[in-house]
Amino acid sequence: MREADRCTKSGEIGALLRREGLYSSQLTNWRAARERGELAGLVPKKRGPKVAPPDPREKKIAEQEREIRRLTKRAERAEALVEIQKKVASLLGTPFDSEPS
Repeated sequence: MREADRCTKSGEIGALLRREGLYSSQLTNWRAARERGELAGLVPKKRGPKVAPPDPREKKIAEQEREIRRLTKRAERAEALVEIQKKVASLLGTPFDSEPS
């Protein structure tokens, strides 16, 4: 049918039908079936489990989890720095206020 659709010159479709041993009514019926969508069922289907489209909420959750991990690491580093500052202050004999007034 695709080959018949590519025929543009006069007499090409007739030559095609004669070569393939078809009648013009068969070509007409196939074109009508294609218009109705009946030939779409003849296309091979992909086998295996159906792939679900990705959920945009899952992407946002993953981004938020990465951000939480990043901020947690940053907070841990800041707490470690504060502990080091406290130890240095106690070694130097200067008081270290953990709460600003």
